[in-house]
Amino acid sequence: MIGDLGAADATELAGLVATGEVTPDELLDAALAAVEARNPALNAVVLVQEEVARRSIREGLPHGPFRGVPFLIKDLGVEAKDFPSHNGSRLLANTRYSGDSAIFARMKATGVVTFGRTTSPEGGIGAATEAAVYGGPTRNPWNTDHTPGGSSGGAGAAVAAGIVAFAHGSDGGGSVRIPASSCGLFGFKPTRARLPDGPYAGEGWAGMAIDGFLTRSVRDTAVMLDACEGADLGAPYWAPPLARGHAAAISRPPRRLRVGVCDTTFTGEAIHPEVAEAVRATARLLESLGHVVEPALPRADVPGMMRAWTDIVAVGTALGIRGALKGRPLTGDLVEGVGRGACAHAETLHPTRYLEAVGEIHAFGRQMAGVFDAGPDILLSATLAEPPAKVGRFSHATEDYVAYRTGPGGIFTYSPFCAVFNASGQPAASLPLGMSGDGLPIGVHLAAAFGQDETLIALCAEVERAAPWAGRRAPVAA
Repeated sequence: MIGDLGAADATELAGLVATGEVTPDELLDAALAAVEARNPALNAVVLVQEEVARRSIREGLPHGPFRGVPFLIKDLGVEAKDFPSHNGSRLLANTRYSGDSAIFARMKATGVVTFGRTTSPEGGIGAATEAAVYGGPTRNPWNTDHTPGGSSGGAGAAVAAGIVAFAHGSDGGGSVRIPASSCGLFGFKPTRARLPDGPYAGEGWAGMAIDGFLTRSVRDTAVMLDACEGADLGAPYWAPPLARGHAAAISRPPRRLRVGVCDTTFTGEAIHPEVAEAVRATARLLESLGHVVEPALPRADVPGMMRAWTDIVAVGTALGIRGALKGRPLTGDLVEGVGRGACAHAETLHPTRYLEAVGEIHAFGRQMAGVFDAGPDILLSATLAEPPAKVGRFSHATEDYVAYRTGPGGIFTYSPFCAVFNASGQPAASLPLGMSGDGLPIGVHLAAAFGQDETLIALCAEVERAAPWAGRRAPVAA
């Protein structure tokens, strides 16, 4: 019997199953033991369905690339018949589904053994995971006084703690990349519509939201993306086709690239000095690998994008909450402060504002396309403007939804980079290349032109080979 999953990635664990060195049941035993030992300090894994996982093993797992590897799905947005969901909200607690979403069906086909869900903030709003429905905040395995990020914070914490080797997440404003940065993991946001949203939805947040994965290695992300990519039946639009696939792309280094480096925010404000130095160190690494590196500050209306993003997400949040209330009053025992504030803000908007905001997002996407067309192949920045925040800083107690997002010290001050690429639809990734003086992970962000997922992930793999992060373990997992 295996005692601990250790720092192995999912590809390595699948190899052990394939050679008969361990069984899927033994890997599940280890993952469940890790939940029991580590989750009380983290509050990251919820809605555990051990019998569903055991049954999937008994009935025969698909012979996919991750056959037998324990897996967790985010408790938001991925509908699965055998996995009821709280969706991060007391209003939606114990929601059950009549069938599986396309993304879950594709993940299952890789042979993973899904056994539970990971925590998410209510509505997926915010850079921390502290939903009331879970009875307390989710904490960072590197230092439990700090947040693992959001909205896929539970996924990030579970992987960093060694409970699983990888986990599902989703990203509407940085919700894969923020936890990756906060927890010392790899997180990749694909090009808009690269992964399916159906059949329960056509798009999320006007196309800004997309699924993804929190992983320890670039190869795990590449293989899982290949398994899940492509439009589902009836999708309203889809991403440009891949040339060879993500896994093929990482098999060799990319061509030498032009890399634009921004060690401030995209509007020129200073960021935390340790974070800025991590960006500059990465620039030096890329230059040593033969890439052409030069300073860059994208010319695009980032503040306007953030206002449009804030309005679109408010309307989407209000739509979901009002539909789930089914005529009941909007009260604090059902919906947290930020959600109630989003509903209130949505009510103040003119009926035409939603489509106006979508138009602004699309115009911003054209601006960012122009940045890459005229300048670098890759834009390098920080993922977050500072190391992981302390628990409580981004609590959902406030009802001032707009200030929570755009006010001084708010989400967009803390995370000024990630949502840019949700709005533009361009692929972006966070790599665990830095560490603060007090031992907290710092993520470095790489982004590419629309549809250039293969170029981006090939560069990520090249960086991983040159500056490997494998084997690092958070204190909670040590």
